[in-house]
Amino acid sequence: MANEYAQFIEKVKKKSGIDLSLYKETQMKRRLTSLYEKNGFRSFTEFFDGMVKDSELYDAFLDRMTINVSEFYRNRNRWEVLQKKILPELLKRSNQLKVWSAACSTGEEPYTISMVLSESIPLNQIRILATDIDDHALQKARIGVYNERSLNEVPEEMKRKYFRKEKHVYMIDEKIKETVTFKKHNLLADPFDDQFDLIVCRNVLIYFTERAKDDLYRKFSKALKPGGILFVGSTEQIFNASHYGFTSADTFFYQKVEKSRP
Repeated sequence: MANEYAQFIEKVKKKSGIDLSLYKETQMKRRLTSLYEKNGFRSFTEFFDGMVKDSELYDAFLDRMTINVSEFYRNRNRWEVLQKKILPELLKRSNQLKVWSAACSTGEEPYTISMVLSESIPLNQIRILATDIDDHALQKARIGVYNERSLNEVPEEMKRKYFRKEKHVYMIDEKIKETVTFKKHNLLADPFDDQFDLIVCRNVLIYFTERAKDDLYRKFSKALKPGGILFVGSTEQIFNASHYGFTSADTFFYQKVEKSRP
């Protein structure tokens, strides 16, 4: 079974460029086993052969692998810290912030960033790069239609201002959509842009191995400007932040250390 999963990892990497060995094995195997059993397969070998023949099954694999669970203002008190403590300091440096929502799933996170920023600067000054590995998630994000459950944490003022209800769904305002550019990106394989003021990557790193997380922390640090901020999820505290050139700006917010001048 272990050898079969190793072969599955190799085949997936050749087909998609996704390296499953960088994801926690126990969690990933459990998630994918339930998917292939649900579709009538008895092994990873059969499952991969099925994915090669059936593009819908392959898409289902990508969806299951990338954990597309998201909501607006997730852990709302952290977004209040961003708004009241972190952003004022960043905006002292520049009112044209370079922002990246990494592993953005179906768009709730980057749109939340835009709404939070809109309380401090005009929408026409907001530019957010939002990336994910899953084309289907990105497609949903660009459409910007959400169910009521996704909006549970949205402040009433923001809900009235930036959402339009149609029957049982909510459409996000076009002005917010225009602030976000969505692109496909593999965090574990693709190069990172740099000179970001703020990188938000939440509730994703917990699925990666320690080796993969170590590499990502280094790459995030390199991608930030000195003084820039990495905002992670509420189960993703970096215990050795200084090892990556970070200092704690608040709980789950890490600031890239500015080099002292000689």
